Amino acid sequence: MAHRYVMAIDQGTTSTRCILFDQRARLVSVVQREHQQHFPKPGWVEHDAVEIWRNVDRIVPRALREAGIDASDVAALGIANQRETTVLWDRHTGTPVGHALVWQDTRTDELVRELGQRPGAEEVQRRCGLPLSTYFSAPRVRWLLDHTPGLRERAARGDVLFGTMETWLIWNLTGGPDGGAHVTDVTNASRTLLMNLGTLDWDPELLAFFGVPRAMLPEIRPSTDVHGTTRRVVPGIRIAATLGDQHAALFGQTCFAPGEAKCTYGTGSFLLMNTGAEPVHSGHGLLTTVAFKLGDEPARYALEGPIAITGSLVQWFRDGLGLIRNAPEIETLARTVADNGGCYIVPAFSGLFAPYWRSEARGIIVGLTSYITKGHLARAVLEATGWQTREVVDAMNADSGLAAANLKVDGGMTADNLLMQFVADVLDVPVMRPMHAETVSLGAAYAAGLAVGFWPDLEGLRRNWHRAAQWLPQMPAARREEEYANWRRAVELTFGWMRPRGGGPPDPRNPGDKN
Repeated sequence: MAHRYVMAIDQGTTSTRCILFDQRARLVSVVQREHQQHFPKPGWVEHDAVEIWRNVDRIVPRALREAGIDASDVAALGIANQRETTVLWDRHTGTPVGHALVWQDTRTDELVRELGQRPGAEEVQRRCGLPLSTYFSAPRVRWLLDHTPGLRERAARGDVLFGTMETWLIWNLTGGPDGGAHVTDVTNASRTLLMNLGTLDWDPELLAFFGVPRAMLPEIRPSTDVHGTTRRVVPGIRIAATLGDQHAALFGQTCFAPGEAKCTYGTGSFLLMNTGAEPVHSGHGLLTTVAFKLGDEPARYALEGPIAITGSLVQWFRDGLGLIRNAPEIETLARTVADNGGCYIVPAFSGLFAPYWRSEARGIIVGLTSYITKGHLARAVLEATGWQTREVVDAMNADSGLAAANLKVDGGMTADNLLMQFVADVLDVPVMRPMHAETVSLGAAYAAGLAVGFWPDLEGLRRNWHRAAQWLPQMPAARREEEYANWRRAVELTFGWMRPRGGGPPDPRNPGDKN
């Protein structure tokens, strides 16, 4: 019987999903299971990697049952995952060394500040494309090695393994302690601070700088590559692709050419632009990352601008202030006024990500007068996401020399028509949402299908992309630039708010430096 489906596992920050797609990229079945969030101390965010593995063990067979098929009908499996989340485990037993440290975890703040003052710190971004920050994996690995007795010695012997979540799942799916494949792909490796962007391999100088033993690291492979065949859960399915979730969304949005960009609007938002076969090192506060690598073809690179607070600002407006009962109500409330009334909200709840990287910044509301109503505040909440998008797109255009002709969008916030119109207005380009909402899972499926010939080429995937909605710019240029200038002034007011004990102002050149 011919293979008729491709499976995708999307291992996210709050849940894990298994989705089956047919050859026309139509969703056949989807099963999702949430996992617990652990917050043992302020700033600490953890997941139980065993719980996530058990969830995969439950949802994959159920997805097959709901589709009425078995493993022999599945051509390949692709995995997309929350990036930077770090898990260490015993090679011989499969038991994790404590909980996984999530990408949102900031316990390494002091370590990153200390590392930033050491010789060689200025080389880190040049080699790996990323600034020294608590955001990435290497400081978490170092923190665990420093705070767990005997762990460094075990890791140096290769008895303890490191991986981001796709590595953990592949190792378990392909046998675990009984010969499981210890692999990652270039997109996830490029988020560790340990991979050289030129060689696409672990960089000896970065390993030495962070004090991470090479013996604990997985093999780096292309995004599309048969990493092994499942031996557990549902045996017999080829694992043919892995991509970090935002890279998978770029792929699912078919942004295959330089200058094509997508933004995923969720709790935070992630904007990536394909920059082609050469890495573009940012001079404007962006991250340089691998977009994807298809088999033996040269890697494709991207600029990324992560925005920390977008959808979570709406959640705060709902839960913290109680001004709306559910998230969709914010659009209705914002439409009760014609504009923001001169009010701007900068949501630097725990610092600013791209393009500023100011960990000491804190959120503000400016322009308050007795004229301001909750409708104006609602509009300012939505506009904050639009202005943050504009800042990142401006930085991308400046770094790459490419001007995005449009922006493809996905994620829960794209259901807000007022917000999407505002994004189109402030960018002055069309904003387009595809028919497929599950772009992360679709990108993982596309990559896996390409690896095994289920889909023949990239152009065939482009033909599967269909527009569900489009917003065209309408705002006059003079108003756009006037309001953008107001926003930029508001952002500057957030700088330098948190000052460490006994220290001076933070160094804006080092995103991990609070002193």
